[in-house]
Amino acid sequence: MKMVMRSHLVKFSMMAAVLVGAVSTQAADLTVSVEIPSLSVAEYHTPYVAVWLENEKGEQTNLAVWYQLEERGQKSEKGEEWLKDMRQWWRRIGRETDMPVDGVSGATRKPGKHELVFAEGKAPLGKLAKGNYVLLVEAAREVGGRELVKVPFTWPAAGVQSAKGSTELGEVKIIVKP
Repeated sequence: MKMVMRSHLVKFSMMAAVLVGAVSTQAADLTVSVEIPSLSVAEYHTPYVAVWLENEKGEQTNLAVWYQLEERGQKSEKGEEWLKDMRQWWRRIGRETDMPVDGVSGATRKPGKHELVFAEGKAPLGKLAKGNYVLLVEAAREVGGRELVKVPFTWPAAGVQSAKGSTELGEVKIIVKP
């Protein structure tokens, strides 16, 4: 009886090892953390924020665009009018983007740390080729300023890269998990 139990345990252990190996060869994850600082100003408006990737060839991919989707509880397209205030995003990728984009567009965010997780092979990240990339995060705020933070990284090398904004953005961090 003990021998039969050991045999089953060995088989189960081997199956578990195969499953763990299969899981570890799946697509990589890309986690982006964006901090929106709390500002002490007379008139505060939540910032519009765009998060996108740029490869070595200059090709861009939208990951997130946070802007005003509603006005006084009603769905509104008025917020799209101000997307061009995120100047770099607008010039590079925004003007050719039909908003809203499923899985990319969202409402503005309040101050705090916001985490976005993207799986390779799934929208909006898609299948990334090996190489060097730059994560770009731009924020623009009504009656406020603008800021662009760039975080270079290599895909698919695992690791953490970060950069810090000075006014409209706090720490922007990217975590690559193969």
